[in-house]
Amino acid sequence: MSKLIYLDNSATSFPKPNEVYDFMNTFYRKHGVNPGRSGFDAAVETEEVVNNTRKMLTKLFNGGDDHNRLTFSYNATDSLNLIINGLVEPGMHVVTTMLEHNSVLRPLYVHEQAGLITVTHAPFNPITGHVDPAELEKAIRPNTKLMVVTHCSNALGTVQPLAKIGEICKKHGLIFVVDGSQGAGCNEVDMQAMNIDCYIFTGHKCLMGPTGIGGSYVREGITIKHTRAGGTGVRSAYPAHLEEYPYRLENGTLNLLGVAGLHAGIKWITQEGIANIHDREMVLWEKLRSAFKEIKGVTMYCAESKENHNPVLSFNIAGWEAGDVGTMLDVDYNIAVRTGLQCAPKVHECIGTFEKHGTVRMSIGAFTTQEEIDTAIEAVREIAAMKS
Repeated sequence: MSKLIYLDNSATSFPKPNEVYDFMNTFYRKHGVNPGRSGFDAAVETEEVVNNTRKMLTKLFNGGDDHNRLTFSYNATDSLNLIINGLVEPGMHVVTTMLEHNSVLRPLYVHEQAGLITVTHAPFNPITGHVDPAELEKAIRPNTKLMVVTHCSNALGTVQPLAKIGEICKKHGLIFVVDGSQGAGCNEVDMQAMNIDCYIFTGHKCLMGPTGIGGSYVREGITIKHTRAGGTGVRSAYPAHLEEYPYRLENGTLNLLGVAGLHAGIKWITQEGIANIHDREMVLWEKLRSAFKEIKGVTMYCAESKENHNPVLSFNIAGWEAGDVGTMLDVDYNIAVRTGLQCAPKVHECIGTFEKHGTVRMSIGAFTTQEEIDTAIEAVREIAAMKS
């Protein structure tokens, strides 16, 4: 079998840098012990790596002075549940968008169905893929307390105007939560300049870490109610779960191997230069987009411009189901893509692909090559020609 051409980096970046694999192996062989529970050397050294990773992420997001407010979880979905469940209150109105992933939509839906909150999903421009901040402001009611917005659409690759949205939230006294699953490690994040109160990230995408690690940064003054309780390794005689960070949002033993891989991934993207990586990826995206424009029967979605866009391209081919295109790309060309609704059903409602069972999504990564893009273009050209 020919080498796999991996164009599903929006799901999980692959491969990882060798530095990530090497550090995870070395770290876990030497320091696979609980941090913060004991005073022996290996435990202290493990705690150093954990704390340094908190500091690196806090700096990356410009979260604030207290790196302990950077807490780890399983992934972004886990943290979004912790944050949303810890913020919602009976009678609250929440504003979000049609761009959101199910990791935002479903936790809100649970509370809405229970009659505890009401939710407004602001539309986005189906041509550009961006939400208009004015639409979000228009949705605000007297009982609106929370706004939840994605940094970047996982289905379309469009980067949202967080700074302008943050201004609106500040003006109206709303808590601003950002799902940074697709933005962390790929796009600029400045929590203070953008007035972001809670920024949620996952490690296995652009931060180049492994699966099973994510987290959030919560700014000073934001209170997240406890929805979990358990061991913290400190003050064990205290009957209630601890109030202070990081223990407030961390329960039990951390995924240390995940933290180690994330630590190495952040170092790698910092050394390479996040902007440099993004620019290289967008050159390939532009090549893909330009070629697809010339192929009869190919329809692309929200790919009018590379401005405020990540290297994600959603498309369909006339006469084919998206799932069938994905199967052919896999079986006949050894190209891995994502098809369907991409866990973002309201996106597809808005762009008119919900009834068509979604789109084909190609997402470029740091290790994608020109030759792989050439092969993908030729494959799509051949599949489109079968129906022309």
